[in-house]
Amino acid sequence: MKNQVLLWFFCCFITLILLSSHKIEVLQENETWIRINLIGYQQESKKVAVWVSKTAAVPEGFQIIDKERKEIVYTSNKLKCFGGYGPFKNSCRLDFSEFKKAGHYLIRIGDVYSPEVIINEQVYRHTADFALRYLRQQRSGFNPYLKDSCHTTDGYTMYGPMPDSTHIDASGGWHDASDYLQYASTSANATYHLLAAYRDFPAVFEDGHQANGLDGRNGQADVLDEAKWGLDWLLKMHPKKDWLFHQIADDRDHKGLRLPNKDEVSYGKGNERPVYFATGAPQGLGKFKNRSNGLASVAGKFSSAFALGSKLFHQKDRQYAKLLLDKSRSAYLLGVKKPGVQQTAPNRAPYFYEEDNWADDMELAAASLYQQTAEQQYGRQAIEYSEKEKVSPWMGADTARHYQWYPFHNFGHYETIKGSPAQKNVLSGYYKEGLERVWNKAKNNAFYRGIPFIWCSNNLTTAFAIQSYLYFNLTGDETYEELAQANFDWLFGCNPWGTSMVYGLPGWGDTPADPHSALSHLKGYPLDGGLVDGPVYGSIYRNLIGIKLYQPDEYAGFQSDLVVYHDDFGDYSTNEPTMDGTASLVYLLAAYDQRTQPPHPQFERDQGAIIRGDRAKKQLALVFTGHEFADGLEQITTVLEKNKVKGSFFFTGIFYNNPRFSQGIKRLRQRQHYLGPHSNEHLLYCDWKDRNHLLIDQATFEEDLKDNYAAMDKFGISKAQAKFFLPPYEWHNQAISNWTKEMGLTLINYTPGTRSNADYTWPEMGLRYLGSEEIYQSILDREQKSSLNGFILLTHVGTDVKRTDKFYHRLEQLIRYLKAKGYQLVTVPDLLR
Repeated sequence: MKNQVLLWFFCCFITLILLSSHKIEVLQENETWIRINLIGYQQESKKVAVWVSKTAAVPEGFQIIDKERKEIVYTSNKLKCFGGYGPFKNSCRLDFSEFKKAGHYLIRIGDVYSPEVIINEQVYRHTADFALRYLRQQRSGFNPYLKDSCHTTDGYTMYGPMPDSTHIDASGGWHDASDYLQYASTSANATYHLLAAYRDFPAVFEDGHQANGLDGRNGQADVLDEAKWGLDWLLKMHPKKDWLFHQIADDRDHKGLRLPNKDEVSYGKGNERPVYFATGAPQGLGKFKNRSNGLASVAGKFSSAFALGSKLFHQKDRQYAKLLLDKSRSAYLLGVKKPGVQQTAPNRAPYFYEEDNWADDMELAAASLYQQTAEQQYGRQAIEYSEKEKVSPWMGADTARHYQWYPFHNFGHYETIKGSPAQKNVLSGYYKEGLERVWNKAKNNAFYRGIPFIWCSNNLTTAFAIQSYLYFNLTGDETYEELAQANFDWLFGCNPWGTSMVYGLPGWGDTPADPHSALSHLKGYPLDGGLVDGPVYGSIYRNLIGIKLYQPDEYAGFQSDLVVYHDDFGDYSTNEPTMDGTASLVYLLAAYDQRTQPPHPQFERDQGAIIRGDRAKKQLALVFTGHEFADGLEQITTVLEKNKVKGSFFFTGIFYNNPRFSQGIKRLRQRQHYLGPHSNEHLLYCDWKDRNHLLIDQATFEEDLKDNYAAMDKFGISKAQAKFFLPPYEWHNQAISNWTKEMGLTLINYTPGTRSNADYTWPEMGLRYLGSEEIYQSILDREQKSSLNGFILLTHVGTDVKRTDKFYHRLEQLIRYLKAKGYQLVTVPDLLR
């Protein structure tokens, strides 16, 4: 019997060995592969696969096969070949961007097939929310995934003005990666990305969890819940104006695997962990120390996160928003007083976050404060800091130390432009220079890789794609769009290993299965949404301390001296998810999802134009148009500022080009009002009596509107920033709507039901004339009768001198009335999100 049992165990063991080596055998038999984005491609996006081979033969073309019908639906010879890369002798880019039909396909070259290729406008839908799963799983304090608490006794102070080992409440926040250290630098950067994702793409996020991370709706998007979790912890780390803490625990944490709620590593004071005070000087309680020389790098990150948090939570909790703004100011001041970097503190090992730059952090902080306060010194300082670091230094470099240039992209230029539009060409030029440096390396290989394979290369890849998005959004320049898409595709399978770098995304593809994490290794818990560190140079991998593989390498055939990646628990350099990398991925996924968001089903339309937002929301947009006259512009701007309201202004090209109006326009830009197009020449598009009868052709329409945007560009307003178009005379038809859509724009018009748009009339017009009291009363009557929810309420920034009863004199009275009725006054983009 004993021999039979031994034989059974032996047979099982051999079977497991054969199964584990099956994938390796398949890789050794094949010599050619086609790599794709495993999630899929949007119909209008750049679509490129990469063919790689260990043979000398180069293909002449490729075919796309309908997966279900087994029919050839597309044939192309659009191959761009590059020769060897990594383990491959040959490689080619297969461009099928012109194929746009939604469906499920295979790419074929000879007898080699790609994995399933999905083309659909909704392929990235809900992916940003999927990545949030990992952030919730990383929570310290109460952990909703484990439904248990951890590290609730954090912690005791070190290096502070108080006696060492003084207790301070620093519980909360996120664990940085698969260890349980917590860093303010990465946490503040993650928090900012989450806040920015909601600010820029609110429509892509859903509400499925409570504030504590447990299942259940709470009336707030989950991404805001997660951002607030970060903000609340950052507030604990900045408890006084001159107190700033930057780290909890150190590498003594690395003493074996355990779940966070079972963490019993001792730092010498019970279950408390050390909380490092930010001194701006070298720190390290053990053998190794960092090279800190200031506070600005971490203080700037605190400040920008607090400022953006204040902006987004202003309507929800004004007391909380005020606290955040106060903390933003005090953190910023600490950075001003102590320029330089506060690096993380090592202990037993020489590894730490070796951040060497800080001007980017202070630029973003100053720009964020300027947007919130309109205080001129912040605007000036943002520009000054932008000149200290024009380009993120890693871009174009072959290597860098761990987190040497962090954050990996600079939101600061983008935000500085919002407050100082005259700087647009200069600052977007800095972005372009960084993109060009990467392109000069990327253009020489089939994967378009210009990112250095250093530790956390996937974080750099994500950051590069975000910067590309920001640049395109500022300029409309498509030069780097294919490069940006290549970086995005790399993260999801278009890489030498053919695997996604995000756990569980997509659910049907090859994704990390054995990450470096106690949660997965000990308990088999999935790390859904976690972005792993990513590939590193072979030279880096070979020189790391204590690294070994626990299983046969399933990607052995794809490793090279150039670069390696292992889906193995033992490889902490390439296969460990990180909190901050995943938070930046949330922003990127939201940006790509937003590109194809469908029109809101609750919006009302007339002849294709949106004329009303969601009736279920007590929101309305104050819209002002201008062509010849601007006599009310200064008063309107002042009233809006006084009442803390953002307006939406639609001007003709003639208005934008009028030098008498330029200062008023600049003031609107500085105060963050929305500025959009209203045609260039104020053309009448269709007959007043027969709306279907067009008075212009499509070429005239497009040329005129392009001229309008050219005039706007002088004020730093790009087409990508102003995609809502309000037609001249507020008169259009379905053809105008269709032409607008073809130009990548959204046509809107005022909501009928009040007489607000008659404020341009004058007495000599007879029955058409309406005085301000009649106009004002029409608005009140409409509100009392059926509400103004979702209204686009249109008036003019100026009128003919023949009208002496100017309605803009009633604007402040109107705003007070609407606020008293509980309306939230928002911009058109916010109304129509």
